[in-house]
Amino acid sequence: MLKQVWFNLIGNAIKYSFKKLNPQIEVSAIDDGKTNIYYVRDNGAGFDMKYSSKLFGVFQRLHRSDEFKGTGVGLALAKRIISKHSGEIWAEAELDKGAVFYFSIPK
Repeated sequence: MLKQVWFNLIGNAIKYSFKKLNPQIEVSAIDDGKTNIYYVRDNGAGFDMKYSSKLFGVFQRLHRSDEFKGTGVGLALAKRIISKHSGEIWAEAELDKGAVFYFSIPK
């Protein structure tokens, strides 16, 4: 199931960065002692954080469907999977400057 989370997060990073002249995607991890925190960072379209509460809802989209293809279920599925593993998922972004999606899994 965690493979699906990676597939969705990396896929989104590619999808929302491909219009950039120099797309960049970073995948990494942080060990804070209690949890493993993983993240996918891109320099793509980003989003306005005031709409972040909609990110992980089913069929919720922050961009028009004619801008970026998708169904609006990928992040909702990722959240469900991470929750089943007693973890958390969240994001930080700035419009037109990219996004970082984090998820944590307890050790």
